[in-house]
Amino acid sequence: MRFTDRERAVQAAVARGLVGTAEPVAGLLDVGGIRRAVGELRAAFEEFAAPGTPVLHAFAVKAASLVPVLRLLAQEGLGCEVASPGELALARAAGVPVARTVLDSPAKTLAELREALALGITVNADNPEELARIDGLMATAPSTAPIGLRVNPQIGGGSIGAMSTATGTSKFGVALRDEGAREWVVRAVLARPWLTRLHAHVGSQGMPLELMAAGVRTLFELAEEINAKAGRRRIDTLDIGGGLPVNFSSDTATPTYREYAALLRSAVPGLFSGRYGIVTEFGRSLLAKQGLVLARVEYAKTAGGRAIAVTHAGAQVATRTVFAPESWPIRVAAYDAEGRSKTGEPVAQNVAGPCCFAGDLIAENRALPLLESGDHIALLDTGAYYFSTHFAYNSLPRPGIYGFSAAADGTVRFATIRSPQTLEELVAESGGAHGEELGGLDGQR
Repeated sequence: MRFTDRERAVQAAVARGLVGTAEPVAGLLDVGGIRRAVGELRAAFEEFAAPGTPVLHAFAVKAASLVPVLRLLAQEGLGCEVASPGELALARAAGVPVARTVLDSPAKTLAELREALALGITVNADNPEELARIDGLMATAPSTAPIGLRVNPQIGGGSIGAMSTATGTSKFGVALRDEGAREWVVRAVLARPWLTRLHAHVGSQGMPLELMAAGVRTLFELAEEINAKAGRRRIDTLDIGGGLPVNFSSDTATPTYREYAALLRSAVPGLFSGRYGIVTEFGRSLLAKQGLVLARVEYAKTAGGRAIAVTHAGAQVATRTVFAPESWPIRVAAYDAEGRSKTGEPVAQNVAGPCCFAGDLIAENRALPLLESGDHIALLDTGAYYFSTHFAYNSLPRPGIYGFSAAADGTVRFATIRSPQTLEELVAESGGAHGEELGGLDGQR
């Protein structure tokens, strides 16, 4: 998101009441920024891949499980990587073609597998037991859906352990370095003519690009081994996952897709030779820089000499930041009551959220212009995950989310992505229609 566009959008959102006393917190997404990010991703792979190489960029739905966003990305040529029945339903509601939909999950049910194969959705099996389930389904109802097998190259983790998917004991995929595992994978593919893809996802926030490239190289070498033993191209597509890390310390988008693609070209030259189709599953890197959470400062106070701004943006919208601030720090920008950037001498202060526990802090001892009641704060780089992983602590309603477009003349247009959750909707979601049923279990009324 460009700085000038952000400043205009914040001021316009406050002026139009998208954030105010009635709705004290909202999410904003830069539509132009999303389109630019998609263009950069596509251009990077087109630059290095041989002409005619099939490349599908499947957006990781978990990063922004919002139908209008998925539809916008589909209009830009992207597909969807889904990991649950709910995410699949969202992708279908967004009109994403089944040919551009990939199902990944370590815990797919038989019903999920049956539906995906019937629809023709690409399925990446996670483990031998799941592959055996697919054997049974293919025997009774043969499908032409592309089917792959996920492997774990076991190359190690990054700086955030909980996000590292390629450790020695990761729950994802077939652990390729375990005794006999590689040989089993080769046999499994050679025994199944319909098993034509390999999948590995080793990227994540905090993962060095060199390790990511090493994981892709392992995947490529496995495919080459299988094809050599088959005497023909049995594996025709490599799903290299996503997980490009995001710089949360400034407006700069780094690393770039081109830097990653160039590294892949150097580390795995055959990847872009045209012998294999390529699937990617980027999420955070496409949207993080394009969004912000904007919230009203309800109260300003002090405790122990520390200034504290109590806002409406806390653990319910920034769960990872609150519970793991060292791994997920975010920048906070200060705005006045009209949505204009605040000026003044920076003061060390805490920026707190509305949740009823002491650790609900977005930023601690952060130097910002002194915040006052009625001001606003923006949580920057929150376009991915922060809008789609709402934490229902204290039954705080999910905020509204709005896409915006900032024109060259300074005007800003908004479109609703998700309406603010009403209290009636919250009550219904929390079992409001079943309020009398518990009391009837023991015959008491």
